[in-house]
Amino acid sequence: MVDDLQAPRRERKTAPVISECRSPAAHGPSSLREHGPVFWTLAPEVLRARLGCGPDGLTASEAERLLARHGPNRDAKARVDGAARAVLRRSSEPLALVLIAAGLVTILTGDWAGGAVIIAILALSIGLDTIQEGQALRAAEALRQSVALKAEVRRDGAFRVVPVEGLVPGDVIRVRAGDIVPADALVLASFGLTAAEAALTGEPYPVGKRPGLVASASPAEATNALFRGAVVQSGEAVALVAATGRDTVFGAAVASLSEEAGPSPFQRDLRDLGLLIARLTLVLVLGVLVVRVAFGRSVIESLLFAVALAVGLTPELLPMITTVTLARGALRMAHRKVIVKRLAAIHDLGEMTVLCTDKTGTLTSAEITLARSLDPAGTAAPRPARLGAVAAALGGDRGPLDAALVQASPGAATGWRLVRQRPFDYAQRTGSVLADGPEGLTLIVKGAPEAVLARCTAHRSGEAVSALGASEREAVSAHVRALAAEGLRGIAVASRLALGPAEADEADLVLEGICAFADPPKAGAAAALAALTDAGVRVKVLSGDDPVVVRRLAGLVGLSVGEVLTGPEVAGMDDEALAAQVRRVDAYGRLSPDQKVRVVKALQAGGEVVGFLGDGINDAPGLRHADVSLSVAGASGVAQAAADMILLAPDLAVAAAGVAEGRRTSANILKYIRMGASSNFGNMLSMALAAAVLPFLPMLPIQILLNNLLYDLSELGIPFDRVRPEAIAHPQAWDRQALLRFAAVMGPLSSVFDLLTFGVLLLGFGAGPEVFRTAWFLESMATQILVIVVIRTAARPWRDRPGPALAISSLAALAVALALPFTPLGGWLGFAAPAPAILIAVAGITALYLAAAEVVKPWAMKTRALKTRAMASRETGERQRPLATPQGRPFRADTEGWRR
Repeated sequence: MVDDLQAPRRERKTAPVISECRSPAAHGPSSLREHGPVFWTLAPEVLRARLGCGPDGLTASEAERLLARHGPNRDAKARVDGAARAVLRRSSEPLALVLIAAGLVTILTGDWAGGAVIIAILALSIGLDTIQEGQALRAAEALRQSVALKAEVRRDGAFRVVPVEGLVPGDVIRVRAGDIVPADALVLASFGLTAAEAALTGEPYPVGKRPGLVASASPAEATNALFRGAVVQSGEAVALVAATGRDTVFGAAVASLSEEAGPSPFQRDLRDLGLLIARLTLVLVLGVLVVRVAFGRSVIESLLFAVALAVGLTPELLPMITTVTLARGALRMAHRKVIVKRLAAIHDLGEMTVLCTDKTGTLTSAEITLARSLDPAGTAAPRPARLGAVAAALGGDRGPLDAALVQASPGAATGWRLVRQRPFDYAQRTGSVLADGPEGLTLIVKGAPEAVLARCTAHRSGEAVSALGASEREAVSAHVRALAAEGLRGIAVASRLALGPAEADEADLVLEGICAFADPPKAGAAAALAALTDAGVRVKVLSGDDPVVVRRLAGLVGLSVGEVLTGPEVAGMDDEALAAQVRRVDAYGRLSPDQKVRVVKALQAGGEVVGFLGDGINDAPGLRHADVSLSVAGASGVAQAAADMILLAPDLAVAAAGVAEGRRTSANILKYIRMGASSNFGNMLSMALAAAVLPFLPMLPIQILLNNLLYDLSELGIPFDRVRPEAIAHPQAWDRQALLRFAAVMGPLSSVFDLLTFGVLLLGFGAGPEVFRTAWFLESMATQILVIVVIRTAARPWRDRPGPALAISSLAALAVALALPFTPLGGWLGFAAPAPAILIAVAGITALYLAAAEVVKPWAMKTRALKTRAMASRETGERQRPLATPQGRPFRADTEGWRR
């Protein structure tokens, strides 16, 4: 079976004995400990025994039987609701039900146009959401198409090509350079095989694969295992299939994408708002109806008036305001080279308090570069890199390290001619070239420092060459360890003048020095993360790479990291312990995909709104479960399909700009809700009180609906309004208690001046029903529309004026409202033109109301300091501190109706 391949010696000859061996579970490697050791920690004979197969693989009949048991080597298709079910689910949301009821009631009261507008706006909103659905399906499809379609498998004693779906545990497969690994498998024999696993494990360097036991349960350290979806870059190998389909590490990513995502923060906010409005509407409508009937008023008239109040309380334009505001935010972000796939994600980005980011391909470019060229004494010297570039250019391997050497020393091979080459051997961990050039016939060897060092008897210092003693060897090893502690990968370069072209002896070499490589951070990554930190977003690095590398990168991009938590440590914690750790630890290494999800969920359980920035297959589950997910240009198709937003520009500063845009969008959406909470609730409360004591209706149902329509039209400019910088300076989360307090203050304030209007009209002017309704309609419209100038901002209105679009929509609606009673249409609507003295009184009351609103506004808008569930650790008894700015100052409570 392995005659054509070399089988290096095993690192250990003993294997753990287990009672049961299982394939990797769909939840990823870390969960495998619950089911026994992962397959790469087992000896081949142990794994064969548990799989029930022999050393020569399976027969066709055995494979057919196992296929029936395990199922095809593919991933289950994501469950997708039909269009009708998706529409029904969205229509059953509390706010949607309220708007449907409002539209139907409006139609039943005779206002067909108004009812049709409400229903049409809701239908448009639901339609857009339904069209956007299916992201998880497309992500899973991208995963399925990124794996191999055919596999070379040993059946009935001979290798043959079969469809990849036909592989089963126990099969023996062969993979070569350029192949995509079709299943998770244990390497039995290999010849110079390297696999690119960056998208799976976060490891930016190609990983050498060879037989032998590995003690670590982390896939990133499984040098004896092949993982489905990895790309073979060089060499070939024979391997024993241990897991297929959904049981592979790759399949875990698909399974997570197939899960139904929970509601986003924006969806939760809208649901809470809908429930609140429904409760208030029910209480007010039933109260008015009961009181009027108790006072002997007409039941039909009271019912029509009550349902008109219900319509007046509903925010009919909220779906349109949110859609237009979010769409405008998406256009603004498109100008910054950000593709927004889910509109509501813009709002969620504004609420984000924690950003979890992968390392490879997001913070780094995933392009290996030469960081240092050092002589054996640890001093910078160009010669090691130059000789390494000669070997790389002539050798033709051109892996990432060779490419980095050639790029760092362009033209180094000029004048050199290849005589003989020995490709890199993963058993010897070295490779060499014999080249003829300016220095004569020279043997150049490069590879793992310890392997090259063992072949050296001398070292170079400047132009001098001296013996390499024990102290010098230890010094070189110390330099290599120091480089590793900085997250740099080192290779050694040695040379020797050759006596002739046939010489093959690689002993008695002269150590030229060490070349150190790095996966550097992206340009602008440090500035972008600093901007996020300054904006109050806490950044956490979640990587599958080595913890040492993670720590070094964090320092390079300006993140202050104390402790780096590893995947095995996360796997050993229960959810409660992990929830405590994520509050203080900001860097994680050697995380598997499911462990990234656990960190995300632990943060969410603590009340954080979590963003996730990633680019690999191993990031797809985290992207799926985060509240808002972002990917970058050049990311895997899987990550881009799973993400809510894709950053096309290489500068990650666009992520920070997107946070500001999300907060600006959220602030404008809140303006509509806040104004509706004050004006709508206040006016409807006034009508309810007046209807209980007046012998006539204070406003006809059609007048209530007209009031509501004109007020909504006045707010059409909100999506285009200005937002003050302090309103977007920190993470924002919807604070329902703050909104309730605002409505409880501003609503009754409006009612006080409505009651003042009632007294002036009835006692001062003795107004009849038609004049009373007209005058109050004018006062109601003026106060509702003009107060927008006051309550749209925490600043003084004259210092923070509304944007042109909002000013135009407000003044136009006010002009129509003021002119309507004096037109022929006014009589048909039940209006009567008031006397000039009444108009002057109404104008005076309006001015007093606006002044009073400005006085009480700061207290009404005051909110609590942010207390997320993550900070409320009463269960742990830990003393809590308020969140602080990067400068150490505590966040101040804002004045925009949000909590921080």
